[in-house]
Amino acid sequence: MKPVTNTPMLITYADSLGGNLTTLDKVLSSHFEGAFGGVHVLPFFPSSGDRGFAVIDYETVDPAFGDWDDVRQLGDKYYLMADFMINHVSVRSAEFRDYMNRGTESPYKEMFIHWDEFWPDGSPTEEQMDALYRRKAQGPFKEFTRADGRTVRLWNTFFEEQVDIDPFAAPTRAYFERNLDRLAELFPLIRFDAFAYASKRPGTSCFFVEPEVWDVLDVGMEPLREHGAEMLPEIHENYTVQLKMAERGHWVYDFALPMLMLHAIFTGSTDRLRNWAAICPRKQFTTLDTHDGIGVVDVAGLLNDDEVDVVRERVNARIAPLMEFVKMPPGLIKKGTEGSKQYQLMSSFYSALGEDDRAMLLARTVQLFWPGTPQVYYVGLLHGPNDVDALKASGEPRSVNRHDYSMEEIAERVVYEPIALTLDILRFRSTFAAFTGEVEVLNGDTSAELVLRWSTEEASSTLHANFSSLEFTVTARDADGERQVFAS
Repeated sequence: MKPVTNTPMLITYADSLGGNLTTLDKVLSSHFEGAFGGVHVLPFFPSSGDRGFAVIDYETVDPAFGDWDDVRQLGDKYYLMADFMINHVSVRSAEFRDYMNRGTESPYKEMFIHWDEFWPDGSPTEEQMDALYRRKAQGPFKEFTRADGRTVRLWNTFFEEQVDIDPFAAPTRAYFERNLDRLAELFPLIRFDAFAYASKRPGTSCFFVEPEVWDVLDVGMEPLREHGAEMLPEIHENYTVQLKMAERGHWVYDFALPMLMLHAIFTGSTDRLRNWAAICPRKQFTTLDTHDGIGVVDVAGLLNDDEVDVVRERVNARIAPLMEFVKMPPGLIKKGTEGSKQYQLMSSFYSALGEDDRAMLLARTVQLFWPGTPQVYYVGLLHGPNDVDALKASGEPRSVNRHDYSMEEIAERVVYEPIALTLDILRFRSTFAAFTGEVEVLNGDTSAELVLRWSTEEASSTLHANFSSLEFTVTARDADGERQVFAS
């Protein structure tokens, strides 16, 4: 198992680059050779839905993708991250099926959160219901009928194939220990998916509820500590939540960067971007895009409402023709008295930029110099536009950013000049000594400029980016002197 290093990490599904884990390994060692130090393989376990996030069990690799030997082979070459669904399990899991079949006689009955038992009065008041951080209009519960004929309502935050679990129940803790112990042997980083939803208390939002959320974290971390594995919590919420996690020394995501980057490119002004660069956590993984949409809620306070609307309205206008094919809510959320608001922008990052190669190359280069460790999503890496055919076929709005590339498509894309240059910059980011040091945010000559410098005593590299002209230069200094290494 390779340790985590400050080198770029590729994010991909197991089958999205060529079809399985074997082809993924081939793509990494050929077309992407030298570009990445780490790989986040999105859920590769047997699953009943949500493109892998309704995990049936963590004991096996889905045979369609490969086996544990394929995973180990990747782990010999790259530091790896795997997902663990700390908030829910699949309704096809052995634990849930046992409860459905045996009811109150099941050893797993306490694992699941009974909606009617959760509330002190048997059901939520209107005020309590309004306070909930919801991902479904009807509320976070679903009815199931057990084999004994009794219908029960269970907490169900997300999709039909998932059911929430109580992290503090004894069978859940045993489930955590068994599965996380296995994963921590192979993965130095475990991503706790939907982490903030696992903290629930009546009368609250049931999202990142303190102090319970820290107790959930302790329960989840316990099996990891023995192996020295670390945890990355997946939390889409205001940037201040990431700051709280970072204060306790944990890895965090920079989910604010994508919206800030779009705002800077759309307006030509970097003041909001520079402000965040100065105060954002340093122990973080940065993103432009992921398998989900582009987060909107993350930047409240870093952008004001009007500035958010500049980005939101432009991107929504670009994806408006696709909305007729959407068969499920496109990223709405309801929280307390704030009412419904847009949670994510459902677009590939490339399409959000109007499929402008210069803007995409600038954004990616800035991300590679941004404080933290860059995670690069495979669709964005290949300048992938919105996949309209996938949306038409599934009706799932996130499918626009989940195109599966054949080996032939990959070979065609990587020779396209902007993508080839991106891969060269990634190789530089992965190998140049300055990126083992510290990063500084420097003053540019105008409000359109952003200057970032990474340095050690022996080496440095500086990015000068101009968000008005969409031009940039990258210089490097080491024992061989100072030179320009890249320019748009």
